[in-house]
Amino acid sequence: MAYVTLNSDKLSANYDFLDKLFKKRGIEWSVVTKMMCGNKEFLTELLKLDIKQICDSRISNIKTIKNIRPDIQAIYIKPPAKKAIPGVVKFADISMNTEISTIKLLSKEAVKQNKKHKIVIMLEMGELREGVLHENFINFYEKVFSLENIEIIGIGTNLNCLYGVLPSHDKLIQLSIYKQLIEAKFNKKIKYLSGGSSVTIPLIFQDLLPKGINHFRVGETLYHGTDVYNDSVIEGMEVDLFQLYAQIIELKQKPGIPIGELGTNLEGESFEPEPDMSSNISCRAILDVGLLDIDRNHSNPKDPDVKIVGISSDVTVVDLGNNENNYKTGDFIEFKVDYTGLLKILNSKYIDKYVITNQE
Repeated sequence: MAYVTLNSDKLSANYDFLDKLFKKRGIEWSVVTKMMCGNKEFLTELLKLDIKQICDSRISNIKTIKNIRPDIQAIYIKPPAKKAIPGVVKFADISMNTEISTIKLLSKEAVKQNKKHKIVIMLEMGELREGVLHENFINFYEKVFSLENIEIIGIGTNLNCLYGVLPSHDKLIQLSIYKQLIEAKFNKKIKYLSGGSSVTIPLIFQDLLPKGINHFRVGETLYHGTDVYNDSVIEGMEVDLFQLYAQIIELKQKPGIPIGELGTNLEGESFEPEPDMSSNISCRAILDVGLLDIDRNHSNPKDPDVKIVGISSDVTVVDLGNNENNYKTGDFIEFKVDYTGLLKILNSKYIDKYVITNQE
């Protein structure tokens, strides 16, 4: 059966690297846990680290995290749906918001639960995902800061996730200015200026991060060691924390092109063979993962001689060429998986999950 591993030693090393980086600059940071998809074994390993705050986009995941570490502070990282509001107030200490009507409902629910609910107001900075428009921001704050049982503790923004808009010194200075305007106009202190994510980390190394940015939300760089801004790896960080292993369930010599009249496959694609493929005979393996489990565009065999040639709902077909590495039925093919690929893999209940160390 296919399985994915998490290397706890590499995870710890990356956490320590980032924690030192942020502490040196007086920045608080939150670990984004949504990629873990609520997996208790992986979350338990993650929460052994000295994490003070997590971010997630699923109440069920936050509930699992709170069961493991009741002391940890949890941020609900997207604007809450109305039906989710009771759970958000019950399990999340903080939520990110962009709608006045939603915050009013959070206020009513917080009164009902006799809790103080903290919020971060998200500001639109060009990514066109969640965020209050600049021209509406002061009026927005004025309408919500006095609501019962609501405490505005931060102003934040989200970049790079939808259209790939990159953070810059100028954009983050704008965010800082809005914090200063709010504090001056309403005589209210804002604790967090949450303008940082994995893609913002390179600005620290370049000394381009404005001093006012004091809160980061980090997932991808922790789990992959990636410099998201430059599509590279940060020197000193570990890579390949997660590895996918898919088992060979069939291994045979087969033609390079299908035989018969061709229509469209499961994904609606039509196969068009090259003229020189008609006489190709190669070793083909069927693996025990498919579209239910992996994203073929974000999961690649580590062995360069293994090529994905097709995928259906529950199996993947790979071409081994002459099978120079002598793969056999029952052997495992190892995959390198990026952040997007892991989102699907870790959400699959059909793939086993194991924690390992460098010694294993």
